[in-house]
Amino acid sequence: MSRYRVLLAVLVAVTFLAGLGVAVVPAGTPAPPAVAESAAPRADDVRSLLERRARAVLERDETAFTADLDPLADAGFRQRQRDLFRNLAAVPLAEWEYRLSGETDVSSLDLPAADESWAPDVRLAYRLRGVDVEASTQGMAYLFTRRGDRWYLNSDTALEPLGKRTWRGPWDFGPCHVLTGSGGFVLSHPGGEALAARVLAELDGAVTAVTEVWGEAWARQVAVLIPAGPDEMRALVGPGFATGAIAGVAVADRVDTEKHTARGQRVVLNPDSAGALSPLSLRVLLRHEITHVAARGETVDGAPMWLLEGFADYVGYRGSDVPPRKAAPLLAAQLRDGPPTALPSDDAFRGDGMELAYQQSWSLNLHLASRLGEPGLVDLYRRLARVRASEVDAVLVEVTGEDTAALVRGWQDFLRRELG
Repeated sequence: MSRYRVLLAVLVAVTFLAGLGVAVVPAGTPAPPAVAESAAPRADDVRSLLERRARAVLERDETAFTADLDPLADAGFRQRQRDLFRNLAAVPLAEWEYRLSGETDVSSLDLPAADESWAPDVRLAYRLRGVDVEASTQGMAYLFTRRGDRWYLNSDTALEPLGKRTWRGPWDFGPCHVLTGSGGFVLSHPGGEALAARVLAELDGAVTAVTEVWGEAWARQVAVLIPAGPDEMRALVGPGFATGAIAGVAVADRVDTEKHTARGQRVVLNPDSAGALSPLSLRVLLRHEITHVAARGETVDGAPMWLLEGFADYVGYRGSDVPPRKAAPLLAAQLRDGPPTALPSDDAFRGDGMELAYQQSWSLNLHLASRLGEPGLVDLYRRLARVRASEVDAVLVEVTGEDTAALVRGWQDFLRRELG
């Protein structure tokens, strides 16, 4: 997740990775239980309903999409479903399907009057064209009702008392406008056109800049989402990070570090914070976040934050000609009392001292690039991002010939030369 910071008297975003809010599902998570054999007849009917619904989305057939809505369902729900369908019109979908398995016990709920009600576990699997290699999957807390011999979709909120919530995508919050470039696309809503145009103008260059450092072994297509407001921001990034202090967030819903892949990767921008950024800051923000997108499949939960965030800032600032003292004013001030005596801890990236930790990490990666060369820095990232803190020292010795203590001494000398 990203917070904005004051650098060069403007706002620049930084990103927190796994463990600090990026929702990922471990690759080894077992599949949900299959639908019980006793539920097979209704499961077949509901599965057919969901197949019709998915086909209607891809074929842009609103009549077919709404035909399976319960005619006695809440009028607000029916209208929201019509709005959702229309809001999807411009979204470049390569895939849209529903996967059904398991079920939820709804006997404790006050259910709508119907011949039968059922709440199977439903997951939406969708893929954005050009961006997603594999489908992103999200939980949909649907309640279905049977009237006579026909099943309908009745609600997507009725299961909330049981702790089941339907995932909300951008199309649940308003008409989607899409601007496309060679590096991906920017999705916004009415009112977000100005920021979307600024982002699109930077997007292709940002993808190219990240590729120049990281290499071509990543999708090189990015979906940037600009929410309409706080509710959508919370839905896309989680309530803990949907605040005015966030300019941008890089999210993924599943990471497989064995295959070096990540699903559902998106860059989500806070329209208020990101909209206030200067051109330079917006450029740094996008390159920083897109670096995380490119490197996500190589990064395990628990990898050292000084590497992850410092490397993303290194790519973000690369080629900007911003002098180190201006890019890291808090670090320059710290040097008056002496240089850092240790690598930034993961805890330093939380709370009031966070900004200094980011500046230290950026300068540390700058030092490593000056010593190892840029390809050497990338190689070190690929090695260190796959290990936990207890293994860092061994990898440093193997790659650089120096342990952590020697790295800190070299970094101190670099700081005295560059910022002293």
